[in-house]
Amino acid sequence: MAKSLQEWLRQADYDINTAEYMFNGGRYFYTIFMCHLSMEKALKGLYLERLKEIPPKTHNLIYLLNKMGIKPEEPIGKFLVKLNEASVVTRYHEELSTLQKDFTQPVANDILSKSKEVLQWIKAQF
Repeated sequence: MAKSLQEWLRQADYDINTAEYMFNGGRYFYTIFMCHLSMEKALKGLYLERLKEIPPKTHNLIYLLNKMGIKPEEPIGKFLVKLNEASVVTRYHEELSTLQKDFTQPVANDILSKSKEVLQWIKAQF
C-alpha cells in the first residue's frame, strides 16, 4: 500500500526532529543526513498530492521539484541544491574523520535551521 500524504508529512516531521536530536548529540553529519531525508519525504508527499502518483524512488530533491514543475525562490533553490549535494557525501562517505571536519557544529546548525524553514515552505505548497 502506498503512503498517504499525512504519512509522508508525519515522517518528514519525525526526521527533522531526529536531525535536531542528532545535532544536540554532536552527530553533525547525521544531522545533515536527516535534514535531507525530511525534505525528501515532504517533497514526496507534495509529489503525491500534486501529481496523484506514487513518488519515484529517488533521493534527488531537485529531480522531485523538476518533476512537479516547482521552481522555488532562489535562496530556497540554492539551499536545496546544497543539501542535495551534502546528502550524497553523508550517505556514502569515505572517511569518518573527513565528514567530522567538514560538517562542524556551525555548518550543521545552519543547515538544520534552513531545513526547518524549507520544510515549512514545502508544507505551504499544499
